[in-house]
Amino acid sequence: MPAIVQDATSKEVLMLAFMDKEAFALTLQTRQMHYFSRSKGRIWKKGETSGHIQRVKSAFVDCDNDALLFLVEQVGAACHTGNKSCFFQSIGEVDSGVNLGAKTAGAESASQKSKIVESKKAESEGAESKNYATHLDSANSVDSTTLATPVPKPNSAFAYDIYGVIDTLYHTLLERKFAKGDTSYTASLYEKGVNTFGKKIIEEAGEVVLALKDADRAQIVYECADLVYHVMVGLAYNNIHPEQISQELARRFGLSGIDEKAQRKANKA
Repeated sequence: MPAIVQDATSKEVLMLAFMDKEAFALTLQTRQMHYFSRSKGRIWKKGETSGHIQRVKSAFVDCDNDALLFLVEQVGAACHTGNKSCFFQSIGEVDSGVNLGAKTAGAESASQKSKIVESKKAESEGAESKNYATHLDSANSVDSTTLATPVPKPNSAFAYDIYGVIDTLYHTLLERKFAKGDTSYTASLYEKGVNTFGKKIIEEAGEVVLALKDADRAQIVYECADLVYHVMVGLAYNNIHPEQISQELARRFGLSGIDEKAQRKANKA
């Protein structure tokens, strides 16, 4: 179920995320926002790595019982980019709709892939949405003893099948950008900066070349995975979703490499 998060004092809309029963229950029990990551197939607590937690002040359900609204006290920034709100771009600032399309294309693709699954779940989810509302009384306060037993976490392999490993990795990297350097290897790369992970990209590219020369299939796959990971670190650093790379490759289909290079030179001129 979608959950809209709003600053309890300024009433600024901070973000939109999703909840399942377990995330909803944890949020009400702890009074801190928890969400369900559809890409990772697991529950995550807002601020679990960055410290930018959200303390729940009040909660509401909409008239159709299919969306939630939480008023929170936001600690630090709500957005992984460092902005207070995730809604910091006006539509007019999106250049010709290209970036907007690229940012949403991954989600649209995932939606298409999961269309059959979602249609089968629609009826049961509609019934479940009513259960969320039963936990909110007229004052929008919650008695945690009335909460339903949390449902099991979805199989992570199922989530990977729908949203893809690359998309999952990308969003994991985004979360690591503002974490402390001693919490993970990825966080340490971001803390040290572009020169550090830039050198790693060059290093891993060299390892791929050596593996190719040795014609070692297993090593080629291993080194390519290392290279892709570090390139993804760079993409996430610049908030570039891999789908934009996919779109650029798709654009080049049917385009002569010679013509493409000539076009680039013309554009630079």
